[in-house]
Amino acid sequence: MIDKDHNSYKTISEVVEILGLKSKKANSVPTHTLRFWEKEFKQLKPKIFNGNRRYYDEKNIKLLKKIHYLLKDQGMTISGVKKILNNKDPLKLDETVNDSINSQNLKNKLIKISNIVKSLKRLK
Repeated sequence: MIDKDHNSYKTISEVVEILGLKSKKANSVPTHTLRFWEKEFKQLKPKIFNGNRRYYDEKNIKLLKKIHYLLKDQGMTISGVKKILNNKDPLKLDETVNDSINSQNLKNKLIKISNIVKSLKRLK
């Protein structure tokens, strides 16, 4: 990747790389994820120049990092993230407060923790 100035605009492919988004297909860059998020989150406003190419500034990249964290790491739903982004109050990452955690994600995490505990008990 070309080393650009920190404040310069980034292409959609560069932002996908910055966020570490993975595609299920090998050798495919999941730019569709960012396009989908643009439709869902009105706060995202990349610059669109010639040929409909998207360019993201640092403000949009920070917002995308926040969205990525809330959706992928915290297991929140799209509507839960929208509530947080639309809320003018400070960001609260306690999922029980905003009631937006994905229950299936929580269940999977609990199963993983339980399996780790079981395997640790077997090691004794």
